[in-house]
Amino acid sequence: MLVVANWKMNGLRRESIDRAKTLAQMESTNRLKCDVLLCPPAQILSDIRYAIDNSNIFLGAQDCHFDFEGPYTGDISSSMLVDVGCTHVIIGHSERRINHSETNEIVARKAEAAHQVGLNTIICIGENMEEFKLGQTVEKLSNQLANSIPDSANLNNTMIAYEPCWAIGSGSTPTLTEIDDTHKAILEFTKNNIFKQGEKMDILYGGSVNEKNADSILDLDHVGGVLVGGASLITEKFWSICKSADRKFK
Repeated sequence: MLVVANWKMNGLRRESIDRAKTLAQMESTNRLKCDVLLCPPAQILSDIRYAIDNSNIFLGAQDCHFDFEGPYTGDISSSMLVDVGCTHVIIGHSERRINHSETNEIVARKAEAAHQVGLNTIICIGENMEEFKLGQTVEKLSNQLANSIPDSANLNNTMIAYEPCWAIGSGSTPTLTEIDDTHKAILEFTKNNIFKQGEKMDILYGGSVNEKNADSILDLDHVGGVLVGGASLITEKFWSICKSADRKFK
């Protein structure tokens, strides 16, 4: 089970280091059974790496380019991420797909580049509100799965994060039944079309996850972790979510 903190474009260096050090101290004292991953803004990846050095918390990035080097102003490559100590990278977050026009094909190329240097990828998929209301969720997600996961992916280097676009940052989430049914559909499609043992893949849920709803979401049969946005910026709230995940092992 994995709990991911996606800090997005939030936090200056000092406050971010302090947050990471506090979480690392909490983890070192309690030694969680679940995995915890911090994905800070790119410019402080090295700082956060040292802040969590004495803990079992992993370091991840929020994105990477599909080439290893070149004339791409403002981008960062997967090999650069490994160089600063990252073990994971988020690929195809809806904010990248929408705001930067990233297609499924671009997402697949980025994931392949990440796999080539040994990074674990969290590939994000999700539907918009109109698709949700029209009952097109599974159709949309199936298309994204089929075209966003490269041949280099396997059960050891790839996780899927289901994030309904309309739920991100809105304070609203699908019902627990809707979340579990959607995750079950993702697992079935993955097993039948991508990996022979796709039912064993960890499917994370993201979209307004907080300390109040995390326990019930993580209790669902087909949820293998959570991708946390705003709540991950508040240490106490994020730690509460981590403890909810940890309780699933007891």
